[in-house]
Amino acid sequence: MKTIAEGGIELAYDEKGSGSETVVFSHSYLVDHRHFAPQIAALEGCYRVVAFDHRDHGQSGHAAERYTLDDLVADAVRVIEQTGSAPCHFVGLSTGGFVGLRLAIRYPHLIKSLVLMDTSADREPWPKRFKYEAMFKVLQVFGFGPLIKTVQGLMFSPAFITDPERQDEVAAWRDRIMANDRAALVRFGKAIFARDSVLDRLPTIQVPTLVVVGQDDKPQPVFRAQQIADGIPGAELAIIPNAGHLSTVDNPAAVNNVMQRFFAALDEKA
Repeated sequence: MKTIAEGGIELAYDEKGSGSETVVFSHSYLVDHRHFAPQIAALEGCYRVVAFDHRDHGQSGHAAERYTLDDLVADAVRVIEQTGSAPCHFVGLSTGGFVGLRLAIRYPHLIKSLVLMDTSADREPWPKRFKYEAMFKVLQVFGFGPLIKTVQGLMFSPAFITDPERQDEVAAWRDRIMANDRAALVRFGKAIFARDSVLDRLPTIQVPTLVVVGQDDKPQPVFRAQQIADGIPGAELAIIPNAGHLSTVDNPAAVNNVMQRFFAALDEKA
C-alpha cells in the first residue's frame, strides 16, 4: 500500500484502476478497506479507485493521543487532496458515512457524489453509548474473547454468520477484528460515538446521493438510512436483503448492483 505522511498521522491507501474520475472508499470501525474488495473489483475497470485505512486501523498509523471525528474528516481531506482525487465519488460505510456527510457539508468542492452505507446523520443514542463504553472496559481488561460473538452479531447478518458455505469468510473476519490493537479501538470508538448530529444540515448537500443499508443492520438500522434519504434532496435509498452492518461483505452482489446502477445513471447525465 502507498502512504500519506504529510500533515498528520501516516495514512495507508490502495490505488487501483484508471479513469478520469476517482472513487474514494472510507471504511467502517473495527475493520479496514478490505471490506470494500468486491466493490473495488466491480468499479476499477471504469474508475480510478482509492481506498484508505483510517488512523488506528489496518496499515495506517496509530494516534498518540485522543482525537475526534473532526480529525477523521481532516484525514479524509488529506487523502482526497494529496492523491489528486477531487472532486471524487465518495463511498463511506458506517464511520466512512459519518465522514462523507461532513465532507459534503463542509467541503463540497471535494465531492462529486456520495454513497452512504449503513450509517447515520444523527448522534449516537445514549443507551448505545453506555453499552459501547461498557464493552470498551471489557476489551481493555480481557481482550476480544468475551466480546467477539456480540461484535460479530453487530457487524454481520445472521444469514452470513450461519451460512455453512461461508464459514471460512466468517473466521477470516473474526480473526481480523480480533487482531486490532485494543487501545486504538477504544480511542477510535470514543471519537465516533461522541459525534454530533448533522440531520439539520442534510438539505445543504447538493450532490447526487445513494443511501444503502442492510435490511438486518443493528447498529444503524433502516430508519437511520431513511432519515438521510429524506433529508438530502433527490437522494435514493436502497435496502440490501440478507445483509447486516457490513452489507458489502454480507451481500456484495446486491451492493454492487445498486452502486453500478447509480454510477451508470451519473455517467448518462454527464
